[in-house]
Amino acid sequence: MTTTLTDTEKRDGKQDSGQYGIADTGPLEYADETSTRQATICVVGLGYVGLPLAVGFAQAEYRVIGYDIDESTVEKLQQGIDTTGDLEDDVIQDGDISYTTNASAISQSDYVIITVPTPIDEDDRPDMSYVESAARTVGSKMTAGTTVILESTVYPGSTRSVLVPALEEASGLTAGEGFFVGYSPERATPGDSEHGLEDVVKVVGASNESVLEDVAMLYEAVVDVGIHRAPSIEAAEACKVVENAQRDLNIAFANELTRVLEQLNIDPAAVFEAASTKWNFHDYRPGLVGGHCIPVDPYFLAYRSAQEGYDPKLIRTSREVNESMPSYVAEMTIKALNRCGKTLRDSRVLVLGLSYKPNVGDIRSSKVVNVIDELEEYDVDVEGYDPLADDDVVRDAFGIDVQDSLSFNGFDAVMLATPHSTFESLDLEEVATALEATPALIDVTGALEERDAANAGFVYRRL
Repeated sequence: MTTTLTDTEKRDGKQDSGQYGIADTGPLEYADETSTRQATICVVGLGYVGLPLAVGFAQAEYRVIGYDIDESTVEKLQQGIDTTGDLEDDVIQDGDISYTTNASAISQSDYVIITVPTPIDEDDRPDMSYVESAARTVGSKMTAGTTVILESTVYPGSTRSVLVPALEEASGLTAGEGFFVGYSPERATPGDSEHGLEDVVKVVGASNESVLEDVAMLYEAVVDVGIHRAPSIEAAEACKVVENAQRDLNIAFANELTRVLEQLNIDPAAVFEAASTKWNFHDYRPGLVGGHCIPVDPYFLAYRSAQEGYDPKLIRTSREVNESMPSYVAEMTIKALNRCGKTLRDSRVLVLGLSYKPNVGDIRSSKVVNVIDELEEYDVDVEGYDPLADDDVVRDAFGIDVQDSLSFNGFDAVMLATPHSTFESLDLEEVATALEATPALIDVTGALEERDAANAGFVYRRL
């Protein structure tokens, strides 16, 4: 069920407004679960975070407006086409939901949830331009009493220092009086059907307890496993960047261990397998760290910390280690080709899987392109294949030839860079037969069986 707080209750942070000399509005009123919910929600930004959120609220019987500046995205959604690949086409228009590029629709909303990108710039500093632009658009259209919730990943303090000033300037209203703000970090995991919107605890923070409760109860309509009420907006903001900084650090440790053990002529996979038999060993494995969160969020935390006079060296070192891995994978490939007796300038390598993670087609922030760039520095001819990614987008972004249908003929090596589940069915003996003599298999994440590769005649390498 959901609740609607009066503007006075939100402003004062109290549900009993009578004690402030204002007429007591009585107890909070709850909508009947069987009735259509009265609040209108506008989701700004319809990507991997915003679209499932918009659909989720529509399925929970809210009136939902999905707003995005990308005309192509909105046109496809209006046609009932899932633009993320994480939902089904038949749910895109499920419930009272509409999609638009017309910002005026924001004025119809009681709640506006902002889910725009927050990348880093060339100097690894947070780029808040999307948040500022979205806030100015929302502020120019929203009506008094609107609650604005930011879901974009930001450094602690951004809601108050970036979002609120932009909203106030554009609207002419004052935060806490004319409008209200909350923060809830997105925890979307593209390609993971077991951890969708309803399956992951939602963290929320707000400017006072009444707004916090209002925002929490709003999200309770779409999250089945519970809401965590953070004591402040800043705590909610920090939790997201801490979550991914921790993952980055653990993966960096696994990546560095791999390089250490390789120098010692010890199989890293054997060591990880043995170590994982202890109950308190955290089983992180080495790999390329791409995507929109882990390679980015630690910089947000480091940036804000440095502003206050402390440079977090461990966080920065973890980033350096993980950013060095594409070069290491390329070096591993070069050594494998040499072991096969191949001449580098005459070698052809087929890279399987070009997206940033398994079972998604998103190539943005993929580190596979960095591996390819390194190989091309040695005049190695590289071609790619990804059954999930858009071939034309890959060609433009990676600058390589991309196969429409998979063929191993004429290649000296295969690199399994991103192990989509479809590659699990590869018959390595058939693959080896189609390749040139004495082929190499670079299995970046160790998704395939080394014994099968060796039996098929491959020179096999993995992290």
